[in-house]
Amino acid sequence: MRLEIHIISYKCLAKIILILALGISATNCNNFANKSHPNILFISIDDLRPDLGCYGNTEIKTPNIDRFAESGVVFSSTYCQAAVCAPSRASLMLGLRPDSSRVWHLGDKFRVINPGAVTMPQYFHKFGYYTVSLGKIFHNFMPDSVSWDEPDLRPAPYRTPEMVKRDAETFYFNKKIQESQVTLRAEKLKQRPAAINYADGWNVGPAWEDSNAPDSAFYDGAQTDLAIQTLQRLREKEQPFFIALGYYRPHLPFVVPKKYWDLYDPDSISLAPNPFLPQDAPIFSMNSMYELRGYEGFRDIKHPSEFHIPDSSARKLKHGYYASVSYVDACIGRLMSSLDELGLAENTVIIIWGDHGWKLGEHNSWCKQTNYEIDTRVPMIIKAPGGTAKGTTSDALTELVDIFPTLCDLAGIDKPDYLQGTSAAPLLDQPDKPWKEAVFSQFHRRPRITPDGKRYMGYSMRTKRYHYIEWYYWDNEKKITTDFVARELYDHAIDPQENKNIALQPTNAEIIDELAQKLHAGWRAARPSL
Repeated sequence: MRLEIHIISYKCLAKIILILALGISATNCNNFANKSHPNILFISIDDLRPDLGCYGNTEIKTPNIDRFAESGVVFSSTYCQAAVCAPSRASLMLGLRPDSSRVWHLGDKFRVINPGAVTMPQYFHKFGYYTVSLGKIFHNFMPDSVSWDEPDLRPAPYRTPEMVKRDAETFYFNKKIQESQVTLRAEKLKQRPAAINYADGWNVGPAWEDSNAPDSAFYDGAQTDLAIQTLQRLREKEQPFFIALGYYRPHLPFVVPKKYWDLYDPDSISLAPNPFLPQDAPIFSMNSMYELRGYEGFRDIKHPSEFHIPDSSARKLKHGYYASVSYVDACIGRLMSSLDELGLAENTVIIIWGDHGWKLGEHNSWCKQTNYEIDTRVPMIIKAPGGTAKGTTSDALTELVDIFPTLCDLAGIDKPDYLQGTSAAPLLDQPDKPWKEAVFSQFHRRPRITPDGKRYMGYSMRTKRYHYIEWYYWDNEKKITTDFVARELYDHAIDPQENKNIALQPTNAEIIDELAQKLHAGWRAARPSL
C-alpha cells in the first residue's frame, strides 16, 4: 500500500524545481525597494516548545516574549511538518512539505537535492528586500549563502576558520570544560572519524553549564548585539529589510549564564506528568534519545522502552531547559527595545517561531523526533503593522509551512502559486475565523534508531479533536512507502497528553475510517474556504 496523497513523483518534483529555478515571477521588482513595504524581522528559536507564559506555562519566566505577545497574535495550535531541525526548516523556508522538498532527516541537504530551489529570502529579494541572516535559520551547517544579501553574519570572535567549522551549540564558557572538549573530541574522532562532519567533531561535553558570566559572553547574547548593530545599519537603507535571526538555545547543551538558572528553585520545577510510553503504541514510534546520549553522563542511556532517566537528572535537565528559554527571552527583550529606540517597530512585521517541540521526560523520553503532539506542536507569534487583533490568541489550526505565504501577504507582495501552505494573515484581524480542518506532519524513522532495525515513515494528521497517524515501511532507494504497518489514534477530548493509543479498539473503526480518508485526501482538502 502506498500513501499516494503525500508522495510526490519525480516528474512532479522536476516541474517544481524548474518553476523554482525560473523564480516564479519575471517582474523586475526594484520598484518595491522603498520604505512603503514593511520590514521583516524573522526570529527562530531552536527546540522551543510552547512553554512560555503567553502559552499558559506558569512555571517558566519569559516576560519579554509575553510582552511582545500582547502586541500581536499568539497561535496556540501551530504544527511543524517534521519534528527535527533540517526537514522542518527546509519545509518552512521553501514553502513545501517534506515529501515535496524531499528533505526527511538531518543529513538531507535541500540545496543538493533541489539545486534550483528559491527560498523565502531569495523570493523576498526579488521584491526589493535586503536580506540578512544571523544564527541558525536553515540547519546549523547549511547557511545557504545564495539565499541572502548578507549570509551567516557572526559575532567577531566566532569568525575565524576554526570557529566557522564549529557549531554554535558547542561553545562553553568554563575553561576546564573547553580543555576537556579538546581531549574528548580527539577520542571521538579516533573512534569515529566521520564525526568530523558534524560541528567539526566539537559536539562533546556536559549537557549543561551555569558559569557566572555576562549574556554577551555566550553566542546568543553576542549575536543579539550583532543583530542590534545590523538594525542600526540597515535603518539607513532605502529598501525594506528581511532580517532572519536564529537563536540556538534552548538546544542542548544548556549553556547559559548562572543568573538564568537562579531564576528557578529546582525543587519547585514539576517533572513530566506522563513518564511512560503511550499504551498500545508501536515501539518504533518513539525516538531513541540519541541526541542526549552525546553528552557526558548520558552516554549509556537506552531506548525509552527499556530505560528511565533518574528524577534527579530529569529535574536538572528541565531546569537547564527553562534557564535557556529565559536567557533567549532576555536577548529578545533587548532586541525589541532596540527596535523601538530605532523607530522601526511600527513598520516591521515580527514573527517568533520554534522549529519543533521537545520532550522533557514526557513519554519517558527526551528531545524531539516523533509524530507526537509534544514534538510537533510549536509556538508562533506574529505582530504586523495594522493588525487589529493585538493581544489575542488564535486557536486556528496552522502550520509552519504557512509562514511563507503569510509573510508575502503581510509584505504586500505576490505569493508564488506553488506554495503548500495557507496564509494566516486573515487571522491577524479575525483570530476566531473558521480555518483548516486538519494539519499534517510526518517522520522518517531510520534503521539505526528503531529497536527492530527497520525503516518507517509515519504520516500524522491533527484535527481539532483527534490525532491520527499511519505508519508504513519506507523504501529508501525509491523514496516511497510500501506496506502499511500500524496506526495510532489519540482523542484529545479525553487524552490531551496522548497516553493511550485507541486505534486498536473496535468501537473506533468508524472514526478511523473517516480520519484515514481525510489523511489520504491531504492538506489541499483541509484548506479553509477563504
